[in-house]
Amino acid sequence: MFRLHIRHRTTYRYGAAVEFGRHRLVLRPREGHDLRILSMELTIEPAHRLTWARDVHGNSLALVDFESPAARLDLINEVTIERHQPFPAKIVHQPITWPVQYPAEELAIVNAYRALSFPDEAAQVQSWLQQRLPRRSDDAEGTLLDLCGLLHQTIGYRRRSEKGVQSPLQTIQGASGSCRDMATLMMDAARLLGIASRFASGYLHGSASLAGRASTHAWTEVYLPSLGWRGFDPTIGTETGLQHIATGVSQHPRGVMPVSGTYSGPSGSFLGMDVEVTTRDETAPVPA
Repeated sequence: MFRLHIRHRTTYRYGAAVEFGRHRLVLRPREGHDLRILSMELTIEPAHRLTWARDVHGNSLALVDFESPAARLDLINEVTIERHQPFPAKIVHQPITWPVQYPAEELAIVNAYRALSFPDEAAQVQSWLQQRLPRRSDDAEGTLLDLCGLLHQTIGYRRRSEKGVQSPLQTIQGASGSCRDMATLMMDAARLLGIASRFASGYLHGSASLAGRASTHAWTEVYLPSLGWRGFDPTIGTETGLQHIATGVSQHPRGVMPVSGTYSGPSGSFLGMDVEVTTRDETAPVPA
């Protein structure tokens, strides 16, 4: 268990005052048996009205309606969490064989998470998988870890500021992408293997965030019988752990953009945006 403080600041800059439409923020960590929020403060400028809601995936959404135009939009999220090990170091369970068989009572929901986000690219991505990924007939979980490692080895990380995500085929053909691009590719690849999968967005506690130069992060979660949802991070090539703090999950990457919204103003008024994520370990030292 450890205690972590997260500070996430997003700033949008404009050359003139603009009118803001409703903004949707997915910034509150998902609480559960492995994570507890100790405190949270969300500071937003300019003046606004804030409403909290939950979406179909159980994510906490902050819905922001602004009361005046401005040439700058500042969003600062400060949260302190207590993080617990999500899984024992070694889980003893029956091997999950290939192909994965889901209980009949779960199929309606499972099938929604097996629907491809980019169905037009299914044939090309499937062909790539058949050439590059051996299947472990006696270990579906191991095959997914192999997939995670394959993406880490063949796709170079590239931080992108452009909106949205690349399609899986764009990421394969370009052999590079952001964490969101790699998570999208792994999600659709897992679905092509018949496995329920979803996109996860949040924070990664590590050297970049400790130095105050990180951004938000994304990875993939897959659903396996008897194991539940398990995280895989193709950006670093491993399963997720205590350092991954999810704020939202969705069947499509568009569903959990950390900040989304609209504005109206003079043409070319948008000057740019800055994102900074800083983490600080506040775990009390163990007495000697």
